Amino acid sequence: MENTTEGTWESLPVTLNDGILQTLHELKFTHMTPVQSACIPLFMSNKDVAAEAVTGSGKTLAFVIPIIELLLKREEKLKKMQVGALVVTPTRELALQISEVMEQFIQKFQQFTQILLIGGTNPIDDVEKFKDKGANIVIATPGRLEDMFRRKSDGLDLAGSVKSLDVLVLDEADRLLDMGFEASLNTILGYLPKQRRTGLFSATQTQELEKLVRAGLRNPVRITVKEKGVAATAAIQKTPSRLSNYYTICRSENKFNNLVAFLRQHKHEKNLVFFSTCACVEYYGRALETLVKKVTVHCIHGKMKNKRNKIFADFRALKSGILVCTDVMARGIDIPDVNWVLQYDPPSSASAFVHRCGRTARIGNQGSALVFLLPMETTYVDFLSINQKCPLQKMSLPSDVVDVLPKVQAMSLADRAMFDRSMRAFVSFVQAYAKHECSLIFRIKDLDFASLARGFALLRLPKMPELRGKTFPDFVGTTVDTETIRYKDKNREKQRQKMLAELKDKERIPFVKRSFEKNKAWSKQKTRKERRRKRTAKRKHEVSEDEDEDMKELLEDTRLLKKLKKGQISEEDFEKQITSGPKHQTEAPSGGDEDA
Repeated sequence: MENTTEGTWESLPVTLNDGILQTLHELKFTHMTPVQSACIPLFMSNKDVAAEAVTGSGKTLAFVIPIIELLLKREEKLKKMQVGALVVTPTRELALQISEVMEQFIQKFQQFTQILLIGGTNPIDDVEKFKDKGANIVIATPGRLEDMFRRKSDGLDLAGSVKSLDVLVLDEADRLLDMGFEASLNTILGYLPKQRRTGLFSATQTQELEKLVRAGLRNPVRITVKEKGVAATAAIQKTPSRLSNYYTICRSENKFNNLVAFLRQHKHEKNLVFFSTCACVEYYGRALETLVKKVTVHCIHGKMKNKRNKIFADFRALKSGILVCTDVMARGIDIPDVNWVLQYDPPSSASAFVHRCGRTARIGNQGSALVFLLPMETTYVDFLSINQKCPLQKMSLPSDVVDVLPKVQAMSLADRAMFDRSMRAFVSFVQAYAKHECSLIFRIKDLDFASLARGFALLRLPKMPELRGKTFPDFVGTTVDTETIRYKDKNREKQRQKMLAELKDKERIPFVKRSFEKNKAWSKQKTRKERRRKRTAKRKHEVSEDEDEDMKELLEDTRLLKKLKKGQISEEDFEKQITSGPKHQTEAPSGGDEDA
């Protein structure tokens, strides 16, 4: 940003609190970005805001500052358990980052407390922390926040705490919907008061986001911030103007070799490498740890639970290194001094492409991005230019690239865990490719599976529906029986051998079809059944005889009663015959003293 008084914080049409100005000065934020100068005055003057600005444009401060200002202007001070502001964001890394920024500002305002509610932590601990310290500002991911609203049995009444809510912010709002949080958001919105200020912040606008704007905002002010230097009549560029965006074309079997060569050339820089699936991150991340020497390699993906926060913090602190990741790191994450964003696999949606690139060239800094495309995917370049306003330049990679795939195969042969990772990565990639949003460009029927398998350094092809009934003469697997590959982890290998032994024992037992040839066991079984049948039949016969006898007695008693009513016998005769019938004779105890 140019060093003019026009962009200073003092030039805002609203006056900021001295504590906020002091913090901005300490953090060396001397000038505003366009999204900040547009949003802050509107938010502070009690307007709902729907802001669209390129990633890395400083959206976090555009809502952190108004939140504090609005809470300071409350007529009634917030009590310990009253929530005045709520920020909802799609990933725990982004929530953690916003929390860190918020913490820096509220250090000057000790009357406010904040709490971070994200996955990967024990929800009971969050409940106890909230009950113990309270929170005026809540920063959360949707899943954990929805869970906290429902924890009334733990003595927490979050629904009651948010009745005093002044501000709701949905950060990376389009991503909240992309990740399937729509149901959670609707549940959360149901708990919140209607009289509040709401801000939606995103780098892209979607139809789903437009529905959310209509449902959650009251007469919102829409803000679209263009990149500096873009003419008003021109198409709005969705990526930062200081970003150099490249693409390169290579076959599947050369792709990983080119990636390794590139990372070796840029080992003193900070690089993000995006893959399409968690399994690919696990597999290729392990390979890069071995192949790119003297460089710190971290892996992060959505299926990691407790380790993600530490890995994220560790990588942010590095001056150089490699972070291998999925799209969990694509949105809003601010990692200082990222030099290159490498998209090994194009993302499943075009909007995610823009967000991935935005991890570099942030807040006016320089940065570069490179996407690896297969020869059949070249039309994706035109698609991005037209659909996402994201022009790309072609980059030629050196032809003398070292083939590292034999080393990766050797890693799989040396450890079954690596072999398993290779198979899972291949299967997950094919499945993800089949679900690509741009299915006219990324067509699974055009994939060269043999070249792809070589690029994955597979020892053999996995069994999967997409390969069923097909032959691949161009793919030559290992001559080694893959069942003989052992785990380096001795306990894991011991468990595998135990399972194999159990399986072999089951296979040794021949399947014997039951026949009617009389052997000893069969005869005994038959005799037992016959005896059981005879005993059952005997009991039924005895019960039947008893029932017949009872029926005869009942008929006799009924006949005598009819005679009595008709006057054919006297009451004396009736009593005598009823009490002296065969029933009473049989009931007399045998061998007893009847006269006693």
